[in-house]
Amino acid sequence: MPAHAVVDWGILAIFLMVYLGMVLGGLPRLKLDRSGVALLGAIAVIGLGGMSTEQAARAIDLPTVLLLFSFMVVSAQMRLGGFYTAVTIRVAALPLGRNALLGAIIGIAGALSAVFSNDIICLAMTPVVAQLCRQRRLDPVPFLLGLACAANIGSAATLIGNPQNMLIGSVLHLPFGAYVRQALPPVLLSLLLLWAWLVWGPGARAQACADVRADAAPDAPTGTPMPDACGPLQAPPFDGWQTTKGLMVATALLLVFLFTDWPREVAALVGAGVLLLSRRLHSSHVMGFVDWQLLVLFMGLFVVNHALESTGLAVQAVALLGALGVRLADTGPLFVAGVGLSNLVSNVPAVMLLLPHLSGNEAGVTLALVSTLAGNLLLIGSIANLIVVDLAQKSGITIDWRMHVRVGAPVTMLTLAVVWAWRA
Repeated sequence: MPAHAVVDWGILAIFLMVYLGMVLGGLPRLKLDRSGVALLGAIAVIGLGGMSTEQAARAIDLPTVLLLFSFMVVSAQMRLGGFYTAVTIRVAALPLGRNALLGAIIGIAGALSAVFSNDIICLAMTPVVAQLCRQRRLDPVPFLLGLACAANIGSAATLIGNPQNMLIGSVLHLPFGAYVRQALPPVLLSLLLLWAWLVWGPGARAQACADVRADAAPDAPTGTPMPDACGPLQAPPFDGWQTTKGLMVATALLLVFLFTDWPREVAALVGAGVLLLSRRLHSSHVMGFVDWQLLVLFMGLFVVNHALESTGLAVQAVALLGALGVRLADTGPLFVAGVGLSNLVSNVPAVMLLLPHLSGNEAGVTLALVSTLAGNLLLIGSIANLIVVDLAQKSGITIDWRMHVRVGAPVTMLTLAVVWAWRA
């Protein structure tokens, strides 16, 4: 067998190993998570001779990595300033009944996730929502599931709401404003459908205390954590200056994205640099909130996927599908592939697999919406879901995969139907 064929089959074996790790969340008998598997795969490709280190470096889409890093810094600023917790507590203090309160939490989570990371929003809001429900004697499960689903749905509204949208926007060069105009209507309708399902859908658990209003519950001082049986809420105190600074940078970046042609990753880097210039928040503290593992996952998958493309095997597989009448760029196959792969290997690896075979704004918008909304189908479909479940467990609230799928599956089908109708 020729040497290049040996290398090609070796690359295929590495690719399959890496994506097995994406499916399983690691590799059996090894202390590796998804990021570790992706990094190991990239190292194996280089060690096998499938790529040089220079080629591996060029395979990484640097604008995507820089944009993702920069918004991690912006989100860290907002979290350290106590913004997310303060907003949630303010909403909790409103004199709203159960259904209106549920709608407010869904709206806030969706709106914040469109600008900041959906994972960060769930990380910050979950403990507050759990304590809010205990304080008002409400069943916390619908509220927490609503929070997770809303964060996923809301993040689809922009090209900075989640990592896969950043990647799609960067690789396909999607205009920021044009994407928002196309994505916002189905996202808003999807958030409304989520609220309606939680309020009136089959199996919705309306408790006798659902109509208890805020004035019937113990007062909680606005802007302060709400204690419960699980202990005080561990959250940074609200810092008006740091929050204002972060909001000003985030607003400036949105205006730059909407009204200028300045490269998004450059503008975001400048914004991150402004935030790191601080006399109160040490840069090491801010950088400690950067998800370095996610960045490693991105870079490792870029290298492994590019190595597979260099063998020509992926192109041959897509050409074979095309000969059978299945074209990935068509709406139907793209929906099926996006939903299936997003729940099999997670949405970021799924998008990386599909992107090289797509082009144009229409395919990019469809993939961004489908891959994000598909994250609500299964508990493992989105990191945001797992964050909510893990933090709920620490508060003594159990949410298993069956409880999640009873909400996630119908909500996913409804929201995907909205996207299908909107894109048709």
